Amino acid sequence: MTGRRFAALRNPDCRPYLVGTGLAMMADNIEHVITYWQLWEKFHSPALAGFQVISHWVPFLLLSVWFGSLADRFDCRRVIQVAQLLFMAVSAAWGVLFLTGTLRVWEACVLLVLHGVAGSLWGPAEQLMLHDFVGDDDLPSAVRLNATFRSLGVLFGPVVGSALLLGLGPTWGIFANVAFYLPLTVFLFRTRFTGHVRSGGVPRERVGIVGSLAVLRKVRTDHTLVSLIVLGGLGSFFVGASLQSAMPIFAQDLGASSAGAAYGILLFANGAGGVLGGIALEATGRLPATVGTAIASTFVYGVSTALFAWSPNYPLALLLLVIGGVASLASMSIGQTLVQLLAPPADRGRVIGVYSMSSMGLRFGSGITVGLFGGLVGVHWSLGLSATALCAGTLAAARFGRQRVPAV
Repeated sequence: MTGRRFAALRNPDCRPYLVGTGLAMMADNIEHVITYWQLWEKFHSPALAGFQVISHWVPFLLLSVWFGSLADRFDCRRVIQVAQLLFMAVSAAWGVLFLTGTLRVWEACVLLVLHGVAGSLWGPAEQLMLHDFVGDDDLPSAVRLNATFRSLGVLFGPVVGSALLLGLGPTWGIFANVAFYLPLTVFLFRTRFTGHVRSGGVPRERVGIVGSLAVLRKVRTDHTLVSLIVLGGLGSFFVGASLQSAMPIFAQDLGASSAGAAYGILLFANGAGGVLGGIALEATGRLPATVGTAIASTFVYGVSTALFAWSPNYPLALLLLVIGGVASLASMSIGQTLVQLLAPPADRGRVIGVYSMSSMGLRFGSGITVGLFGGLVGVHWSLGLSATALCAGTLAAARFGRQRVPAV
């Protein structure tokens, strides 16, 4: 299934939602730029820097399935608004602590965790809203463009964050960041879609953490769903967030004259791949949303990352980063689309939560597979071997999923 090209942008309800999502994702990254800089300047703590990564992704691992239950059982507009308000409250709290000069380590840790919780609360409800806006036929377009707008936010977040940091300073810069969450929050008051309009309305059932985990028993019997969830987890665990954190090392090793300039260009290439890939895939419509293309995209992501890790040539490394960005976006967007289409409608949010738990929550593991292992064998080798393991795991997931691969 490919759907109409740029169908989600033609949808008057979905279009402002995509723009608001991109702005909110940009705000997420702006906060990282400002707060990470301030925390390092104040505390100079490598342990706190490591906790920044852990606190961002572990809430996805622990809470995504339950938050998927909330998306299944409540108005997704309100679930997302709560997440956005939590983002805004965290940014405002950083600003107050910066302004008063009273920031302590434990307060920083609490705010970092709350920021991660807001992100994990946002995820499942966001995907249900996409399905409600466009339905099954145009869902591939909506998921792909949503991923593209998120990539735009990731791409421009560091640029805008640095401008706010230099132009307004960390205190007023973080206060200004609150405004970028508002468009999505306000729009959700104006749309009639709740995440459940196409399924007949919002069910009202009691939701518990233990009860929400029952969906795991249902999912494990569907080899196709399991293979898609495993694919998302493999990319997350073996590469995940480590590529960006390891980029200064690659910039130093590959930059001919200026490591600083090389670092900026490598980061831009990494982000641009996702944006260019989303636009190209949407414009051509040549990559159908099938399990086979999800597997192939994940494999290409693994191969390009391995080649990047061992590349001695700077222009080649840039090209491989762009290819990896395209493949990563394709793999993730196809996986999310298929998971939504294959999930039972009554459990769609929880199944998405399981996928989010795997594809987002396991990103903390890349700090082990690439970061800690890199301290023993070097980051080039740890990233290359991790990407090779991703390729091997992808082939194993493909073999497992072959037992039942429906046409979608």
